[in-house]
Parts: sequence; structure tokens; C-alpha cells
Amino acid sequence: MEYLTTLQSPVDDLKPSIFELLSEQQLSALLPPTLRYLLALATHRQPRYLLRILNNFDEVYALLSLVVERYYLKSFGGGFTENFYGLKREKVLSINGGEIKRTQLAVPEEVRQRLRLGGRDVWKNLAVLVGIPYLKRKLDESYDIHIAPSASLLMGGGLGGRRYLDRDSLPPNPTIKQRLLHYYKWFLRNVYPSLNAAYYFSILAFSLGYLFDGTKYSSPFLWMVGTRIRRMGAADYRAIDAARDAAEKAATAPGRPGQGLSGLLNPRTLYPRFLSSLRILLPTSIFALKFLEWWHASDFSRQLSRKAAEGLELPPPIVSGMDLVQKSVPKQQGLPAKSANSTAKRSPPISSITFLPIFTVPPPTSSDLCPICLHPVSTAAACQTGYVFDYKCIFQWIEGTHERQEAFMKGEKMSEWEEDDDDEGDDRKDDSTRKEQKSREGSWESGKGRCAVTGRRVLGGTSGLRRIMV
Repeated sequence: MEYLTTLQSPVDDLKPSIFELLSEQQLSALLPPTLRYLLALATHRQPRYLLRILNNFDEVYALLSLVVERYYLKSFGGGFTENFYGLKREKVLSINGGEIKRTQLAVPEEVRQRLRLGGRDVWKNLAVLVGIPYLKRKLDESYDIHIAPSASLLMGGGLGGRRYLDRDSLPPNPTIKQRLLHYYKWFLRNVYPSLNAAYYFSILAFSLGYLFDGTKYSSPFLWMVGTRIRRMGAADYRAIDAARDAAEKAATAPGRPGQGLSGLLNPRTLYPRFLSSLRILLPTSIFALKFLEWWHASDFSRQLSRKAAEGLELPPPIVSGMDLVQKSVPKQQGLPAKSANSTAKRSPPISSITFLPIFTVPPPTSSDLCPICLHPVSTAAACQTGYVFDYKCIFQWIEGTHERQEAFMKGEKMSEWEEDDDDEGDDRKDDSTRKEQKSREGSWESGKGRCAVTGRRVLGGTSGLRRIMV
């Protein structure tokens, strides 16, 4: 991993390789979306307290990052994720070449004190660590909202063909806010794409220059603030341990406030201890994440889940409008004997808009069968009501083009509802009447746009279906 840097500069052991810097940048870029995802999950449980924080996540994360990064820059000489990789930031000397290798070997403590970041350098690096990423996230988000979907609406233009209506144009007598928003959108549309390309090309150029030892700066922003990233040496660790011991002794000295408190709850050491503990929390969370990833992908986890679910028999979902009704079939003279006991029949769900019965199919006897075609499910797709169908069948059913729907609406005998009608009217219908097929248009709904079993409307149509990977 470090062979290229070692071959090119064998004396400079404190220069990190480009691979270390890229790993640190990737870890730093993963923190905001990870925290946003965890906050979104927590907001589902406590929306009253966390919804406002989630809506202003970028600002809240920038403030917390400012506090954490400032502490790590002042205490350890590097950012939070940089300290995780054993890296620090130091000033670049204005001498020819910027290197004092012999002095570095002879008096490393004095060189460290000379190159450590001062107050102004800390704030410059905070602008690079916190300000620029925050500004980049907000510009990307604004571009996705205002520019990326569509800048214009396509409208019919009659004889003149089609024309475009610019929805970002200024209205008559615009206010100051409307003017600022118009100029901001103009900047996003015309300037920001070039600025974004220059941003990534400059980072690529500096990375290549750093890889081949052509520059000391791995980023154009570090070049702007006159700071470079180095590995932490023995002198850095000794200075950090000495500063920590001195702070603990000063906090527990006689006559100081909080002397009677324990070292963990001492107000003078609680803040530094909490921020320093983040160095342990980060690798612990990474290990826990990798462990959970391995656990869910392992065969051992599948075997335990299979054993736990062996004795579970989940009933089908219960939906209103699909109640079972008791329908008695009395014995009739001159006909074959039928059971006088009541048999359970389904009543069709009724549409709340048209007040017409909705054509549905009964749930299958086996979960391996599609309720519509009654064949084994080959490509499983789940509806919003919880039932699983073959994707082709439920797609055609929601579109209203399934052959079973078309046959039913034409009057053919394709479901249990026709059987009920035949049982009730066997005595009253003659042979010529039973042969006729009367269309059900206007008296039934075909189930278009609805679940085939429950008759509930599927939000989003066919886009509301979810494929199941088995």
C-alpha cells in the first residue's frame, strides 16, 4: 500500500500514502448519510421531537462537526477521521523545498511545536473540513431539487407544434425574494455544472501530483490554507499524553470546583472525555456493522431463522369487506338432495364510489399458488395488502387486462360469484336463459387498479407492486 511513496522518498517516513488519504476521505464522506439514516429511523418513533432536527440535518451536522473537528484539531492536530488513521495536519514552511529533514530527526519536539496549527490555522482548516463540504451538499441538493428534474414544462402548442413554458422566469413586479431565487437558479443552471467539474478535476490533479511526489498537498483546499497532512510520530503521541495528564491533574487539584466528584463526572474533564471517546466509538460501530453484515449473510443465521419459523402458521390478512356470510341451501323437492347445513360463502366487497360489487378471487389454499391463475408462483410480487401473486398476473389485473377479468365482465363463468347466481336461480331459469351470457358492465367492477383478493385500491397502480427475491 505504501510502496510507491517509500520508493520515491525513503527518508520521509511521515508522508502518508495516497491510499491512506483516500480511505480517510471515504470514511469521512460516509458519516453524514449514515447519521441521517439513523436519525430518520429514530424519527419514525419520535417524530414530535426529531422531525425538525431531521429537516435541518445539514445545519445540525455542520454545527456538531464544527465542535468535534475544532477539538480534535486543537488537541490532536488533525480531524476526527484523520486521527482514526493516525494522521495530523501541520503548516508548510516557506523555505526552499519546505523540508527540514535533519532537524526533524534531531529535535522532533521543537519541530512539532513550530509546525503545529495555530489559532488562525485551526479556523482555516475548519473552513476546509466543515464549510466546504456543507456548501457542496447544499448546492448538490438545490441542483437536484430545482434543476435536475426539469427546468421547463412541455405543453401542447396547437398548430405551432409544441412549446416550452419556463417556470423559472420572473413574474411581473417580482419581490426581492423572487429575484434572489431567480438568480440562484440561474447560477445553478449555468455556472454550477462548470464549477462542479472544476472542483473534481482540481482534486484529481492534486491527487495525481501527490501520488507522483509532484506536490506536498493532496487537495487544492489544503494548498489554499497552506496545510499538509502528515503521519503522527512518537513526538506527537508523547505530547498528547503529556497534555492529557496535565489536564487531569489540574482538574483534580485541591481547592478546585468539582473536587468531590468522580473523575468521570468532573465538569472540567467531562467534555474532553466525551469527545475523545468518539475515537473508540467509531471503530466499535464499524466492527458492529461488519458483524451484523456477516451475521445476516451467514448460513448459521438462516438456519436459526428457519428453525424459529418452522412452527409459525401466519393467517392471511384480515380485510374489511371480505366477511364470510352464511348461506343456507334448503332441500328442494324434485332436485338432488343437498345439505341443509349452512355453508360459508364470501360476500363481494362493495366500492365506496360506485357502490357496485368488485370482482375478486378467493385466497389460494397454498401460499405457493398464485390466487389469480392458481399456478405455482414463478416471479413473486407482493401487493400492498400483503398478498403475493405472480408478477405477470397481478400486473395485468391492476391494468384491467387479465383474461379472467375480461371473461367475467363478458358474462362467462369464471368465478364463485357466477356459481352462486346459478345455484339461486336453477329453478327459475330455463335452458335457453342459462345459455345466454349477459355482460356485467355497469353492474360489477372488474377490479382494475385493485388487489385481486381484497378489492382494496393499490396506491400508485403497478408501481406500487414490490418484487420478492426468494
